[in-house]
Amino acid sequence: MQISNSIYKQLSAGKFLLIAVFGLISLHTNGQVKQPQLINMVFSSDAHFGLKKDKFRGDTNVNANLVNAAMISQMNAIPSLNLPADGGIGAGQEVGPVDYVIQTGDICNRMEPPVQSAAASWAQFETVYINGIKLTGHNGQPAKLLLAPGNHDISNAIGYTKLMVPATDPTSMVKIYNLMLKPKQPLTNENFDYTKDKTNYSVNVKGIHMMFITLWPDSAERIWMDKDLDTVKQKTPVIIFTHDQPTCEASHFTNPVPPHTINHVNKLQNLLTEEYKEGTVAAKEEDATNIEQRGFVKFLKKHPNIKAYFHGNSNWNEFYTYTGPDNDVKLNIFRVDSPMKGKYSAKDETKLSFQLISLDPEKQMITVRECLWNAHPENPDSKTLIGSSCTVSLKVDKEFY
Repeated sequence: MQISNSIYKQLSAGKFLLIAVFGLISLHTNGQVKQPQLINMVFSSDAHFGLKKDKFRGDTNVNANLVNAAMISQMNAIPSLNLPADGGIGAGQEVGPVDYVIQTGDICNRMEPPVQSAAASWAQFETVYINGIKLTGHNGQPAKLLLAPGNHDISNAIGYTKLMVPATDPTSMVKIYNLMLKPKQPLTNENFDYTKDKTNYSVNVKGIHMMFITLWPDSAERIWMDKDLDTVKQKTPVIIFTHDQPTCEASHFTNPVPPHTINHVNKLQNLLTEEYKEGTVAAKEEDATNIEQRGFVKFLKKHPNIKAYFHGNSNWNEFYTYTGPDNDVKLNIFRVDSPMKGKYSAKDETKLSFQLISLDPEKQMITVRECLWNAHPENPDSKTLIGSSCTVSLKVDKEFY
């Protein structure tokens, strides 16, 4: 059967029209152009339940549970916030669903008198964070809370160089471990053993591998990290979330002097399994951890798919590049503020901030924005303001060594 040219042209035109129509349908949902699904996360650290803030919203000596509750209230309002036209992911659009809430430690302040016990501080954390967060993700489910322990949480569990009351209380460490690792037999305060019960785990988010590790990637942590990274492809971008900055703190390492005790003489706190190699007393100089850092730098060179590192501990908002003690590596670093102990926000409460992390898994790009949640202390109902922002690529473009 032959078809005339005119009929063929009409059929062809109809075919292309159908293709065009179905193409438009695939690109539009409810009359709007379908956007690639992004992943949103809010990130904070160093809640320090048990402390008091000198000044907050016109009051003095304000309990950490009240300050943190005010921050969580602002986090809950983030989905309706319009992002600025800063060129980052989602720029000029409403934030929308938030999939994860990340907190990297010092949930409980160290129990130095007259600060309360870790158990009492954790109870406040449960009320403010676990029960107070009302965010939902793109899947319609509550935002997932992801935690890592800080040096204060660990000190409460194993002891400190100064007097604590009680001497130890591992509640925070036990709760973090059970919530994140979900063991078949939950740990208790009685059987918790910090030498083996580390809160190390990973989460895969649409082709991005997020690692959560205990305090800092020392030589012992890197054994677990190596095994975990063996489970992902070499071109899979990796993000590290932990408490300490890449330079760490000398006092967080283990006392190298037998019997390796925690004491007030050398002030090494035994928070990391690795022994301090720079001397026998915790030093404070900038090069105080160069030997330890070189081990971490070697690890980064071995795993060039590690593209970003998020941390708390030093307590201010900063986007910077870690180059190591010998300037032979480059890693994107995101330092976050503390609601209670901010280096700058403790003196100027308008600088209080958390971070909004927007991830585009398809393009393998990430934008981190400073969220100034208390920019107008006189008006607690005022919206969070977006401060500085940083957009970086997570694409793995280097060959493995």
